[in-house]
Amino acid sequence: MSAPEHHFDPSILREYDIRGIFGETLFEADAHAVGRSFGAVVLRGCGSRSERPCVVVGRDGRLSSPGLEAALVAGLTEVGVDVIRVGLGPTPTLYFAEASTPEVQGGIQVTGSHNPHDHNGFKLVLGGSPFFGPQITALGQIAATGGGIEAEQFGQVTDLGVLPAYVARLLDGISDIDHISALRIGWDAGNGAAGPALELLTSRLPGEHHLLFSEVDGRFPNHHPDPTIESNLADLRALVAAKNLDFGVAFDGDADRIGVVDGQGRVVDADRLLAIFARDVLARRPGARVIADVKASRTVFDTVQKLGGVPEMAPSGHSHIKSRMKETGALLGGETSGHFFFADDWFGFDDGLYAALRLVAASVRMGASVAELRDSVPSMCNTPELRFAVPDARKFAVVEEIRARLNGTEAHLNSLDGVRVDTEDGWWLLRASHTQAALTARAESATPEGLERLVAEIDRQLAASGISRHA
Repeated sequence: MSAPEHHFDPSILREYDIRGIFGETLFEADAHAVGRSFGAVVLRGCGSRSERPCVVVGRDGRLSSPGLEAALVAGLTEVGVDVIRVGLGPTPTLYFAEASTPEVQGGIQVTGSHNPHDHNGFKLVLGGSPFFGPQITALGQIAATGGGIEAEQFGQVTDLGVLPAYVARLLDGISDIDHISALRIGWDAGNGAAGPALELLTSRLPGEHHLLFSEVDGRFPNHHPDPTIESNLADLRALVAAKNLDFGVAFDGDADRIGVVDGQGRVVDADRLLAIFARDVLARRPGARVIADVKASRTVFDTVQKLGGVPEMAPSGHSHIKSRMKETGALLGGETSGHFFFADDWFGFDDGLYAALRLVAASVRMGASVAELRDSVPSMCNTPELRFAVPDARKFAVVEEIRARLNGTEAHLNSLDGVRVDTEDGWWLLRASHTQAALTARAESATPEGLERLVAEIDRQLAASGISRHA
């Protein structure tokens, strides 16, 4: 029997993962095809191995995830790949299982991440490295031809309860930290996959802990699972204020990102968090390399340099940062979307639960509250990420047009990911989103007036290409 051909909706094969709206652009048949195609990649990488390769599979708590997981596992086993199912849990649990299980060659997490409840998808890792970009495109090509692989024997499926080992390893990472018991912390799991892990972790972590929405519910009945949107932190802020807590941490739907509010209820944005983490890492690992994405504040790079570290700018996207950290041996990375990556005492993948523990550790080691650490980072005037719809067929062309115009000027231009322009007022950035039909912009200045001029320049450049942010 020939291998079945499958064609994905082209919108779901993204730069960093596979993602769509369940029942509209994403179906269980897609999960089956992902399993077969990824299995084919794993098998080809194993060469002449006599034993079957193995892939670990996990899922988040969305209502569509069990069905997608079942179809994914069926696809993997059909091409002769063994599967270890780790079940419901955060994406970092899947990464942990892939990194710490010797017989595993890759991993797939069924997750819609921080997206609405009717979205879902897959995050993939192969040989300890992120599987993204052209590799995801190749899966579509493999699926369209059926993969060319028919197994003589189906792969076997086993279940592995990895959560206790994961939590134990989290706690090992801060076992040398004294005085944690004095801290009082709020935690918002947002009804996402963080819930069970967070309950187990806080039951073993010294200190006083107050949990919100730790029951997994794929409908996300309390608030949208994206902690980078300030309105989604309202419940956590109220908890911190009501209980007079030291700070609070919120997670996205699969717990690979965090949002933080300090004891005064102020958001500690990702730029400040990365600067705080850099201060802690560099105090113990002098000269370490720290990577931030192209949207990061100039304060991050200046802080790392002043502390004797090596700052580096990378394209936005968790896969890009993880890959660059592996290439350079960087010990810390972060991006403005709330992903943080530690490779000093951890595995280098983005893990919201571990990042939260590192904030606990930083506060204790530095003898300062999270509010004081926040205030220690210089303040800048900046926009949030400005995201506005532009058709996929047009968004990259607009960036190229603006780059071409700026190349003929004296502008200090960085073309690493879109266009980032340094001026006397500060900097501005315009880039095409790899996950949506949109352009994104950001600007930062030392003064409100400077920021206004930078945003005006973004709008002028967009207008010259026939685009308006306000259309």
